[in-house]
Order: sequence, then structure tokens, then C-alpha cells
Amino acid sequence: MKGTRPLNNEELLLIVNAYEGRHAARDKSLIVIGFSTGGRISELLSLKLGDVYQNDKPVETLHFNRQIVKGKESSRSVPVNSDGVNAISELVNYHIERFGSIDVNRPCFPTQGKGNVSITRQRAHQILKDVFVKAGLNGNLATHSLRKSYAQRLYGITGDIYAISEMLGHKNVNTTRVYLGVDIEKIKRASEAMTIGE
Repeated sequence: MKGTRPLNNEELLLIVNAYEGRHAARDKSLIVIGFSTGGRISELLSLKLGDVYQNDKPVETLHFNRQIVKGKESSRSVPVNSDGVNAISELVNYHIERFGSIDVNRPCFPTQGKGNVSITRQRAHQILKDVFVKAGLNGNLATHSLRKSYAQRLYGITGDIYAISEMLGHKNVNTTRVYLGVDIEKIKRASEAMTIGE
């Protein structure tokens, strides 16, 4: 989503700690897997339990099948960090508590109904909007903020725009360059360093 901003680590922690309620584990897992893998919201909502949980454990590499990626041209695999692995474990426990079993064909993020349908993009947006408010965050935030957070955090560590482009599934590195934009946290620190003080 054009114009949305990424979240820094402190904001991500505020969001993760703001969840409560019946579907908190589902919603929190969606957020954490999103900012841990850089998946588009449509890709995340298309995931089945069998995509994230195999051989009785969370996957360490998440495979976004070409049928669910934008343009359906090529699939991609993304490493899952420990935050993502823990979120998958929480999500699996949520499914066991809610449905009494693990069904590899069940959507990871089911609706409140029978569980055979994933929540919609609109519902995911509302879930995030509500938690952004609850966490006291402001600015242009939306589902795409998770993807941008992943990209900017990974770029800050690796400095490798080509790797970021590959992980995001961008066809052209120029898209990634525009996508990364300005590191607002770096600009904030630089701006603060320029104050004359008292």
C-alpha cells in the first residue's frame, strides 16, 4: 500500500503486547509472521497450516507457492526467524484449542465461523488498525506496514538490496529501492543529533 510507513522494533513490540481476547493468538501470529517474513497480506491469508507446520514442528523456511504470490509467476522461499517460529507454534496451539486438532488444509487465519475460510483482507486491515490504536501508534499504518517493516529491518542489517528484492518477490530491484524509501528512524536520530541543546 503506497504511503504506508514501516514500524520500528519498539513499535512492533508494543503491537505484539497489545493483543488480547478470544482470537489474540491468531491475530498476533498474523502480525508476527508478517513482519518476520515480509509476506503480502494476501499471501499470508492464503497460507494453510500445512504450509507453516510440517513434521510436527514449525517450518524454518516459509515457501510462498506461485499460486498465492502476486502475479502468480514464481514462488519464493523466505527464512523464518525465531519470532516467526514462535508465532507459528502459538498459532498451532490456537488451532488445537479451537478445533481440537491440526488440519493441514485449514487456513492459518480462520474466520470466527467453522474455520474452513480465512479472514478477509478487510478484516485483517481492521484487526491491525485496532491494534495500532490500542498500542498508541500514529502515522499512515496498514497491513503493508508489516512488509515494509520486514524490508527496512532486513536492509538495515544486510545492506543488500538484491537480497531484499529476492525475499520480497520484486521483479525489479528499482521497485525495491523505491519501496525501501527513506529510513525514517535514521533520519530521526540524525535530526536529534543536530539539536543545539541548552
